[in-house]
Amino acid sequence: MDKLNKEQRHRCMSAIRAKDTKPELLVRKFLFSLGFRYRLNYSRLPGHPDIVLRKYRTVIFVNGCFWHGHNGCKYFVIPKSNTEFWKNKIKRNKERDVREQKELAAMGWHCITIWECQLKPAVREQTLRALVYTLDHIFLSDRSLKHYDCQESEHLFVAENSSE
Repeated sequence: MDKLNKEQRHRCMSAIRAKDTKPELLVRKFLFSLGFRYRLNYSRLPGHPDIVLRKYRTVIFVNGCFWHGHNGCKYFVIPKSNTEFWKNKIKRNKERDVREQKELAAMGWHCITIWECQLKPAVREQTLRALVYTLDHIFLSDRSLKHYDCQESEHLFVAENSSE
């Protein structure tokens, strides 16, 4: 049973922000300290990604485990009161996330999702290093050398005589 009355619960839930959350700030500060430059909540892309790295054609979503329904996570627990409402809300959030990531992929963007639980102190460093590794891999693979087949032709060069 909920320990808070309806008004207190409403006040607590309405105080939860969509932008500038602690997990998002952790990722942003880390990326900035390593020299990555980005845009925040870019409204021209589907889903208004939390972080947009245009140079890398990559968007990063920093998702809360509860609000986006992180399966298998201990921080994702459906509330005991008004269960149907919460199940439907989280289901719609998950469907929207998948739809927006498919739209971004169709536009040629790489999508990275970082979950709130992956930024807990025990695994934070590993997660952030993996993020940098992924960004480096994306950057290098998009700019890899393309080999062109050289077609030999029967054309004469300037120094050659046509009689030979």
